[in-house]
Amino acid sequence: MAALPDFDDHEQVVFCSEESAGLRAVIALHDTRLGPAIGGCRMWAYADETAAVVDALRLSRAMTYKAAMAGLDLGGGKSVIMGNPRRAKTPELLQAMGRAVNRLCGRYITSEDVGTSVADMSEIRKATRYVVGLSETEGGSGDPSATTAEGTVIGIRAAVGHAFATTDLRDARIAVQGLGDVGWHVADSLARQGAELIVSDTIPERIERAVVEFRASVAEPGRIYDEPMDVFVPCALGGIIDDSTVNRLKARVIAGAANNQCARDCHAQALQDRGILFAPDYIINAAGLIRVDSERRGFDPEWVEQKVRSIGKTLKQVFLAAEQWNVSTLEAAQRLALKRLTSHK
Repeated sequence: MAALPDFDDHEQVVFCSEESAGLRAVIALHDTRLGPAIGGCRMWAYADETAAVVDALRLSRAMTYKAAMAGLDLGGGKSVIMGNPRRAKTPELLQAMGRAVNRLCGRYITSEDVGTSVADMSEIRKATRYVVGLSETEGGSGDPSATTAEGTVIGIRAAVGHAFATTDLRDARIAVQGLGDVGWHVADSLARQGAELIVSDTIPERIERAVVEFRASVAEPGRIYDEPMDVFVPCALGGIIDDSTVNRLKARVIAGAANNQCARDCHAQALQDRGILFAPDYIINAAGLIRVDSERRGFDPEWVEQKVRSIGKTLKQVFLAAEQWNVSTLEAAQRLALKRLTSHK
């Protein structure tokens, strides 16, 4: 485990199996100095077990930094279920996942993620109380997608303001990669603010709808990196900024909701060297975490809105720190997050 490059002194990595329910999963707890680890339960058809472990390691570390930079008393964790969510997901499997979470006795709190939903969290809740992101009828805050999108758009405006000295998005050429629940809300908000949208997605129906509703132009998934644009907004899966794409991007700003957009930290530095402003993903997409965290104390919309609005201010702090320290924005964000972790008593 320690030989994997993404292992970062994680406190605990648990392999979970329940053959009768078809469960094969990994739960990774990165750092719990600020509080219990929280992070979504992702279900994905991974190529192999190593790919699942690496994803859990990377995502849980990002959750540590996300909670720290959002000012939340939470640690970083993540769980991944190995399997195709469209074919292998069953109530029995989800309840088995709940039992796996429950065995950690509150050190890890789960929620929805790629491949899981609010309804799935209700199923997991039948086996554990350590779950958030529940429906409003169950005392939760409902689907966090719209809130995540709201925080992302606030972050986009902050990044555009830093790079272009204006937050006016009218006629800005913005490429949105991924039109899932969060990406759709982001695209809708940007279109309403007058942006010229380029969209990309693997599901044709989403593209057709975006062309009609947003008057968007379309880029093939593998070609969106080559489009002339002002802002690139990744809202699909992570690892999309890598050796093959980092030099193709023509944007001045990269600011989107996808997790772990840079395949490696060095790619953030490569963007910096090219004069591209990168908004660290675990800051700009923190609104969903803020929303589900509120459930632990009784959902408070006003507290959530106040914390979400602060995302722009946090990004500005990171941009200025990166300039002062002459480092990438990702490294600046990590330094600031570690400062909070190490100063916590």
